[in-house]
Amino acid sequence: MNRSEIMVSICCITYNQEKYIAEALDGFLMQKTDFNYEIIIGDDCSKDGTRNILDEYCARYPGKIQLLTKEVNGGAVKNILRTLSAAKGKYIAMCDGDDYWTDSRKLQMQVDFMENHPDSSICCHYSRVIDENGDLVYQNTSPVRMEFTYEDVLVGKKDETRVCTMVMRNSYHLKHISNQDWFYKVYSADTFFKLYVLAHQKGKIYVLPEVMAVYRLHREGVWSMIDSRVRKGKMIDDFNILINNFSYSARYKKELLKIYLMQYFLFDIRNLKIQKAINTLITLV
Repeated sequence: MNRSEIMVSICCITYNQEKYIAEALDGFLMQKTDFNYEIIIGDDCSKDGTRNILDEYCARYPGKIQLLTKEVNGGAVKNILRTLSAAKGKYIAMCDGDDYWTDSRKLQMQVDFMENHPDSSICCHYSRVIDENGDLVYQNTSPVRMEFTYEDVLVGKKDETRVCTMVMRNSYHLKHISNQDWFYKVYSADTFFKLYVLAHQKGKIYVLPEVMAVYRLHREGVWSMIDSRVRKGKMIDDFNILINNFSYSARYKKELLKIYLMQYFLFDIRNLKIQKAINTLITLV
């Protein structure tokens, strides 16, 4: 590899995360690799002190951090897409601005694995979950290597594949996910990233048995503290986007129908989403 080439593009989106963004940046900058990597930060017109912190880091590390700014807030999905479009690396590593990495070997280990496993489309690892006070909420104390196929993710099997752990192969299809109208309507964008990448690259997700990142639960998080009823409704919306835009065999059609009936059907009925429920059933029956 030419030493001037970028092997990994770290893509991070942030909005009003002044309490957390420095920790994310420090995790990126501490990486020890035998390849070049770039850091791309998409700030979605933060109204707090996030931008000042980002400017300070850019000044301290000239040429290492590419800061993308906006004059108006465009939302998380558009922010993700513009950071991806700027990525030059063979691989893309993702981490939101309120999460952070804890191991300086993270990128090297994941790239080495993917270079040696051509069937890997995405490489993840284990992570700790903390609350906004920094207290531990969850950590698997006996990590083992795992792998997931496209069909696994389709039916919700994706343990330990949080955004802050993901390294993906950069590709034409990933660069052009912005052409997919459904992507602008999703709420859990990371799940659809995984599905889209696996569908087009025909590979697997591998999860390394290493704890190398922290996922933070806090009130401003996209999923973390959202009202349970609102969260359920958004999950059903995402489920309908999934069944209408991704392919699956008859076997997995039955699996998806079972998931809908067991997890979502009664919620739709109780909330008088009768026609919505009927449309979902028609798609899956």
